[in-house]
Amino acid sequence: MDDNKQNLELPHRISGLNDLAYNLWWSWNSNARELFRELDYQLWNFSSHNPVKQMQQMAYYRKEAAIKDLKFIDLYDSVMAGFNADMLPQKKWFSQKYADQLSRPVAFFSFEFAIHNALPIYAGGLGVLAGDICKEASDLGIPLIGVGFMYPSGYFSQRISVDGWQEEDHRQLNFKEAPIRIVNDSQGRPLRAKVQLGDRQVSIAVWHVGVGSVDLYLLDTDVEENTPSDRSLASQLYVADWELRIQQEIVLGVGGVRVLRLMGKDPVLWHINEGHTAFMIAERIREEVERGTSFDEAVRKVKSATIFTTHTPVPAGHDVFPVYLVDKYLNKYWGPSGIDKDKFLKLGREEATGDRAFNMTAFALRMSQGSNGVSKLHGGVARKMWHGLWPELSEEKVPISSVTNGVHIPTWLAPEMGELFDMYFAEDWAKRQDDPDVWQDVWKIPNREFWETRLDLKRKLLGAMRARAQKRWAIGGAEAQQLLSMGTLFHPEVLTVGFVRRFAAYKRPDLIFRDVERLIRMVTDPWRPIQIIFSGKSHPADSNAKQLLQRVYKLASDRRFHGRIAFVEDYDMHMAHYLVQGVDVWLNVPRRLCEACGTSGMKAAINGSLNLSVRDGWWNEGYNGRNGWAVGGGPEKAFSADEDKEDAESIYHLLEEEIIPLFYARDRTMLPHKWIEKSKESICSVVPHFCSRRMMKEYTDNIYIPTIKSQSGT
Repeated sequence: MDDNKQNLELPHRISGLNDLAYNLWWSWNSNARELFRELDYQLWNFSSHNPVKQMQQMAYYRKEAAIKDLKFIDLYDSVMAGFNADMLPQKKWFSQKYADQLSRPVAFFSFEFAIHNALPIYAGGLGVLAGDICKEASDLGIPLIGVGFMYPSGYFSQRISVDGWQEEDHRQLNFKEAPIRIVNDSQGRPLRAKVQLGDRQVSIAVWHVGVGSVDLYLLDTDVEENTPSDRSLASQLYVADWELRIQQEIVLGVGGVRVLRLMGKDPVLWHINEGHTAFMIAERIREEVERGTSFDEAVRKVKSATIFTTHTPVPAGHDVFPVYLVDKYLNKYWGPSGIDKDKFLKLGREEATGDRAFNMTAFALRMSQGSNGVSKLHGGVARKMWHGLWPELSEEKVPISSVTNGVHIPTWLAPEMGELFDMYFAEDWAKRQDDPDVWQDVWKIPNREFWETRLDLKRKLLGAMRARAQKRWAIGGAEAQQLLSMGTLFHPEVLTVGFVRRFAAYKRPDLIFRDVERLIRMVTDPWRPIQIIFSGKSHPADSNAKQLLQRVYKLASDRRFHGRIAFVEDYDMHMAHYLVQGVDVWLNVPRRLCEACGTSGMKAAINGSLNLSVRDGWWNEGYNGRNGWAVGGGPEKAFSADEDKEDAESIYHLLEEEIIPLFYARDRTMLPHKWIEKSKESICSVVPHFCSRRMMKEYTDNIYIPTIKSQSGT
């Protein structure tokens, strides 16, 4: 069942650009991006780095002219050779290590996927991680299939009003300009899957996204045969209405399985990324029961081929549905399918709610052969949190392991840093990025070159911030003071701190403002000032978080800070690259044991930024005393009554006594050698241990392959 091949009207000599544009492989391969820049630099920028849109708007004669450019043709041939070779898994890590051990794919279900801004169907960290997993699976040759939702309205675009209040704008995705292709059936018609929601049936269309050699399938209910309400069922991410949410999760879980079956896909393993997609288990149980398997045996068989990754250490963050809603929308799954309703509902029961609710995480944990948290610390938190599901076991024996998250280096490493590594590292450094020995070569980079590169990245960041401010001014609605709060007065020579993440109370975005007068003194110091960038979105239904954002924004607009506090609105993947690559210090201060992992600090560290973070999530295992700073005490300080007070004091003390003096300590050539030393230590200590290559090898070696072997009894 091939997907529909859209034609971008290209001359035959460069017709390969058609398939390249529709495969997001180009988003993490610098030569491919350079190819599209060379084709038409202005249109590349105008299209927001979306080659499908770029070439749709490009005149045909310009495409013909490219054929006569020998430099362009040489680059084209080189890129296409690399692209075609990368689609073949035979020479990649997985095939070399596990030849003949996995003839069927792993199905990876996630509520969101963040691959590139050209496809804005993500809200935050969960989606970015899912995108990095797909990219790394392609790089390593792991046979993975992604399944998620196509959100025509995405999450939302953020605009901050004059009074600092977040305004949400849901923009409709232009499907014709997106790097997606509709999936057809064997007769060449758009594929349709059907899902029963209570007494009605919902039709599902499927879109294909190429992520290197990984196929990502996105479900879409906006089809003519559906009612208007069902057409908009999957239009937005993370709706607050729980009845709408359960319908979405049934469509994705049940519908995702049916879509794969219709396409002839038979996964050997099913990986649930957070509990939102766990209803895929229900559909697979139904399949087994309808084949004549008993319910108990169906549960055993489905469980043996399922693994689950939990990302939420806070009880309130898990999806818990009233039993009446589960019964309302899954009632056709009970008697007619032979599924025992009471036994099924018991799988999602937890001690706290008894039989009144169905907990998606409890359901996924009980129905998975292997489960894991996303950092070593989070694994322990999860075992404690879910101990009640296994009361007969001691806490340390609860079957939840951990695989610490990692970030996709080709996506998040600044090209300028990559060029430095190419000059001073071993030729194959990128292929051996998870080898700690490779990163010792960072000490070979001359401090002058290293520092100039870091300054260039900061200049790019500040330029991007000014461009956004200029655009906001041009479209109207921005007052002069708002432009100042967008960072237009920032200077590249000033120590720059970034607080960039989703705005939520537990992340404590306003902690650094606990003593405003003290902060003002640091920000306005005439000789050693600091400047601070804030960016992030609050969930539209979280009024407390929106009030926090408003407080931070108003403080950023306070003239007492002399324009050195900024809020960058509408944080997305595009701006994320500038921020993680350009700031000097990455500030992260969640309440302890409330952040499962957090990957933004990893992205900053691989680019030489230094973390100033609470020892929660990944930083508890990443901090070594030389590669950044730890705020306050360790995890044992969790839930302290004085946590906010003590952590704020720690931030101020570290800034005043260590961070600011270290940054401004220069030799006669104006180089901060001690700072550079710490920055290099950040790179060589973080990259090999917190890259997605290490993460995906760990999933494969410790979870995928052992689980598959256990099914066959080998």
